[in-house]
Parts: sequence; structure tokens; C-alpha cells
Amino acid sequence: MDFEKGHLYHNYNQGNNRQRIFFSRENYLFFLTKIREHVLPHADVLAWCLMPNHFHLMVYVGQVEVVQGNEVQDTGATDGVTPSHPVSKNPKKRNLNDSIAILLRSYTRAINKQENRSGALFREGTKAECLTLFNGLTPSYFNTAFGAQINVRIPEREYPQACFKYIHQNPIMAKLVTKPEDWEFSSFADYFGDRNGKLVNRDRAGEFILF
Repeated sequence: MDFEKGHLYHNYNQGNNRQRIFFSRENYLFFLTKIREHVLPHADVLAWCLMPNHFHLMVYVGQVEVVQGNEVQDTGATDGVTPSHPVSKNPKKRNLNDSIAILLRSYTRAINKQENRSGALFREGTKAECLTLFNGLTPSYFNTAFGAQINVRIPEREYPQACFKYIHQNPIMAKLVTKPEDWEFSSFADYFGDRNGKLVNRDRAGEFILF
């Protein structure tokens, strides 16, 4: 996955061999805590949907890399004039690709322990399709139940709008519910219901989405 600062991406992956990745409500909630921990330092989440065997995230990248392990330590030394002072340890940078990989690995370990299983839980290679970065005459696109969304009039607005709708329509297309508000594990209720979730950034979403 190649991410660039200041752009919007549709990220998704599914269970290896299309197997389930969520087995209980607690699993869904645990995965959301992992998103907060590993994705939010890099990006604003504009939309999300967790399905029994796959997930969707729509994110705006603010920082491709973030500093990890920037603790300080006191050397305890003094030259007799200046007091001892903290010295930074060597900080490490982590990019968004690494953070997503860590998210999926840590979640996999928890599920493997819970289900007494081993091996890969997710398919290799999480997808990241840019919705706002266009090169020449070949803009980014993504596949929906209605075919590929291409050649729209205002791609900077219409690609994000179509993706936003597509993510929230996933539970209906999978015949899990008849109305998007009936699926608990998506951001639909944060925009069109009475839930005031803290994962999505509504202000950032308003730059791309018409509610």
C-alpha cells in the first residue's frame, strides 16, 4: 500500500479463504480499539464498517509516519554548571502500512487464542485505493456492486461520496439487515442516527461528503 499525506483512501481486507474474522460482539469492539490505537495517530477515519468476514475503512491521511518510542531518560550527569537533563532515546518512525500490519497481527493473535486456532486470519495484502489522487487521464477507482465507479464529473467529491455510501450499504448487500441503521458495526449511526461515536471525524468528512 502506498499512502500520501493529504489524501483519502478506501482500505479493506477479508478473512483468509473468506473465513469469519469476528465471532462475537466483543470481537468487533476489540477491533475498533485496535483501529483507534494504530490508525488514528496517522489518519482521520471518515467511515467504517465491520462485517463478519471483512472490514472497510475510509481514512484521510494526516501523517504517513509517526514517531514511536520517543521517551526520554535522565542521564544523571552534571558538569557542575548545568543540572542533569533528559536526553531523548533514539526515536523510531512507524509508517501507516506498518501500523495496519501490527493492527491485523495483534488482532489475529487474540482471535487465534480465543478460537484455539493458528495461522493467518486475514488475506495477505490489505487494499488501499486512493479516492482523491488522480494521475493524468486515469483517476483512481474502486469496484462496487454496481460496477466500477469511473469518469465522474467531480472526482474529488464524487469518488468519496460513492465510497461513503458503498461502505454503509455493505450490510444490506450482504442481506444481514434491511436498513443500514440496523447494523451496529458501522459508522452509519454516527452520521444519521443518535450515536455520538468518537472514532469518526465528522468535520473532516464534511470536506468530502455531502450528508
